[in-house]
Amino acid sequence: MDVLVVGGHGQVALRLLKILAEQGHRARGLIRKPEHAADLEEHGVIPVLGDLERDESLVEYVLGADAVVFAAGAGPGSGPERKWSVDYGGAVKLIEACQATGVRRYVMVSSIGAHDPDSATGVFGVYLQARAKADQALIDSGLDWTIVRPGSLTNDPGTGRVRVSTEVGGRGRVPRDDVAAVLAGVLGAPNTIHILFELFSGDVPISEAIRAL
Repeated sequence: MDVLVVGGHGQVALRLLKILAEQGHRARGLIRKPEHAADLEEHGVIPVLGDLERDESLVEYVLGADAVVFAAGAGPGSGPERKWSVDYGGAVKLIEACQATGVRRYVMVSSIGAHDPDSATGVFGVYLQARAKADQALIDSGLDWTIVRPGSLTNDPGTGRVRVSTEVGGRGRVPRDDVAAVLAGVLGAPNTIHILFELFSGDVPISEAIRAL
């Protein structure tokens, strides 16, 4: 399977790309900075240089993909303008590229709290609004989508066990290792198409949790 991960140098994205490459997939990561290419290549990942914000279209990067993962984000310290241009605008640009190229499978890494963006204020509130609007755009896209909303991300070692819920509004933590493993599992799980779920640390093996969705 050819998988393009947008936001390819992010902490979750790098973990996901490494897993995909180890599984024998053609793992490609869209990155903006050429100096990040080596970090991907050392794990057998193909770096794809492009600018999510400035490129008018992402079609050339999506061509040939069997699936895409949107794992990009403006990141801490960015202002409201970039929340809209990256977290919302970038996600929509990827949707449009998939629609233009016939790529059906789209997995979105969203955020806890996106079900109720008005509950937060300031820049974080804008972030949640952008995420919520991006999620809705994907739901309305006609693509084979899955939306994953992880809890508070940690760098603790993954446990391989999680808790997933299609009832939104939960709270909890989850290691980035486990988020990446869940994303890799979701890509090969047709039962997760048109499913939005929250993800936290838990007691259920990842493969079992995905099958139960």
